[in-house]
Amino acid sequence: MPWDSTRPVPWRRLAIDWAIYIGIMFVALLIFARDQVDAGVFAGLLASGPLFLAIGAVLAKFGYQRKTLRELRGQSAAARQAKAATSATTQATPTARPKPAPTKRTSGGGGRSSRPQR
Repeated sequence: MPWDSTRPVPWRRLAIDWAIYIGIMFVALLIFARDQVDAGVFAGLLASGPLFLAIGAVLAKFGYQRKTLRELRGQSAAARQAKAATSATTQATPTARPKPAPTKRTSGGGGRSSRPQR
């Protein structure tokens, strides 16, 4: 999609996403890099905010909009209903699976081998 300056930027949603990212990274740093954590690491996390918001704003102007959890749940529920509807119609007309061809192992094919058994 081309750039459209009239598209709205969801600033609140971007800020919430960034805050969630900061929280997860803060906990991860405390758990995995406890000995190496200093003020510089947290300053870097805080400095990532303007960059995150700027990239999100540019993507929004190009038309990118991440789906909400409500939309994702609605899609999965609709897919489940469609699958249930199609499975109900296929269960009404079961298709018989053909019997596999006989082989030596199933004692249905071939004669005895030419070698005598010991």
